[in-house]
Amino acid sequence: MSQNAYIKLVEGSALSTLTLDDLKDLLMKYKEQLTLTGQQLDWDYGEKGFPYTIEARPEGGNNWFLLKATNDYYRYIATGVGTESPDGQKQQYYIQVVLPKGATHGDKSKANEFCKHLAKKLKAELHLFNGRIMYFNPRK
Repeated sequence: MSQNAYIKLVEGSALSTLTLDDLKDLLMKYKEQLTLTGQQLDWDYGEKGFPYTIEARPEGGNNWFLLKATNDYYRYIATGVGTESPDGQKQQYYIQVVLPKGATHGDKSKANEFCKHLAKKLKAELHLFNGRIMYFNPRK
């Protein structure tokens, strides 16, 4: 059975809309940051911290893509962008991170790490795999 986590762009978030290309850019910047950290530490941290390649699938269209692992400890994570209208008027954008059946514990750990990073970067509301909510948006 697959598990889902959501990063919801709410009032006060850094962005109000999000596309799949924006999400890819955010993940590539994350990998770039890890690579720069690795250069400072003289260690290949870019590959260890982000052990995935981004693969667009034809069945995903312009809604989701797959993070496919580059080593045997990990397998894959699916992620995409969507919208919902919780109050019936204003559209709310979200990022959905899915651990498909067959994903490893390592995939879940990396997915949690990515979700927290993205939620902090976007000042968003993070709904974790275990149902808990973390708020990174400014609230009154």
